[in-house]
Parts: sequence; C-alpha cells; structure tokens
Amino acid sequence: MKVYFIGAGPGDPGLVTLKAKQAIEEADVIIYAGSLVNPELLRWAKAGAAVHNSAGMTFEQVTGVIARAYAEGKTVARLHTGDITLYSAIQEQIGWCVENSVPYQVIPGVSSYSAACATLGQELTLPGISQTVVLTRIGGRTDGPEGLELRALAGTKATLVLFLSAQHIDRVVAELSEACGPDMPVAVVQKASWPEEKVITGTLRDIADKVKQAGMDKTAIIIIGEVLNKRGERSRLYDKSFGHAFRSAG
Repeated sequence: MKVYFIGAGPGDPGLVTLKAKQAIEEADVIIYAGSLVNPELLRWAKAGAAVHNSAGMTFEQVTGVIARAYAEGKTVARLHTGDITLYSAIQEQIGWCVENSVPYQVIPGVSSYSAACATLGQELTLPGISQTVVLTRIGGRTDGPEGLELRALAGTKATLVLFLSAQHIDRVVAELSEACGPDMPVAVVQKASWPEEKVITGTLRDIADKVKQAGMDKTAIIIIGEVLNKRGERSRLYDKSFGHAFRSAG
C-alpha cells in the first residue's frame, strides 16, 4: 500500500505525466481536488475504485480516508491541480503520512504557469531582460513573509508569476505600479490548457479593467515583466561564435 501525491496538471488530460496516469490506474482509492482537477482524469480509474472529491472535505476527513485505505492494504492516489510542489497543501499531508508510518510517493506535474506560457508562446527568461523568475501570490487569507511583498519583489526586476491573485487584481496593480511603472506589460491566462481558456494582455495601466470585464476572478495566472515585450537579446547557446563542450565555435 502507498499514497501517491500526484500533480494532476493544469487541466488538459494530455499534460498528465505517464507516471501519474499509471498511479491513477492502479489506485484502489482516489481523492481529487474536484474544484480544480479535471474530472476527465477519473476515466483512468479502475472498476471498483472508490472516488472522493476533496473540495468539501477537511484535512481530518482526507487523512481519515487514507487511514482506512492503509488499514485495508489499499493504494491511494491523491490528486492536486498543476504541479504538486506549488500551493497544493501536500506538506501537511506528507507530515501525517510520516507520523503514521504510511508509505508515500510524490509525482510532480505540469504547472498552470507552464501551460499559460505555452499558450502565450512566451519564455519567462530572456537574455538581457530577465534571468530570474519569481513564483508568488498576493497576500489573501494567508499573508506572505514580511519583506517579500509584491512591491519589494518588483524591485528585483525579475519576471513575476502570480498564482491565486486574479480576484485581487486592483491590489496587484496598486502594489506594482509604483515600482514597475504603468506601462509594464501584463498577461493573464485563465484555466490554461482547458477548452474554456481565456487570455488577456495589457499593461499595469489597463489590466485591472480588462480582467474585471472578462470576469476573471479565479483559476488564473498573472505574468508581469518586460519579457512579455519579446525583445530580449539573442541567446548565445546556438550562436555559431559560441563554443561549448558539444560544439566548437565557428
């Protein structure tokens, strides 16, 4: 028996890893975050597998299901959206497994920010523009550490990728405008890789109005940075004058 903590990807079932698909197929019990995980993934469940939607469950209820499955020698697939290492709340569940000697394995997944960039045809790091990416969110019910507020992060000139922040777009703009200026480009992708995906681009000057008009209040990724202008220097990696271990300089 084992608990598989699975990154179920951004939405498109085709973006689930082969290892994740195999774990879902083998599981006797599946617990999935029904508010975010695409239910199409459940078609891989074997006949007779018990399926639980954790959207309305508490931590104690989730671990209760795992405890019962462990006592019965069953395998559990615990599905979280996107990549499981980001904003998934798996650490407390892993801690419970460790405390109760329940074997587990983490299977990473494709993050929604990766899917958003794929839609945009956008690289987050460009030579001469930005070589640093910050994955963060604006403070909501859970505040971030002091000194890592958006306005402070904006001062680093890194490309910013915001999760769980579309419903606070006015605050996002207010915190970033002073540091970045109103003409800083912004892209917002809602439900990246889903059939109903939406994309909005603009600047800090107008993005808030555009987001509100489109009704983007959740499940959206916000990207802020000069890389969105797509005007970086050409990479040296494939430049004929740039030699390395696998190619001599021309």
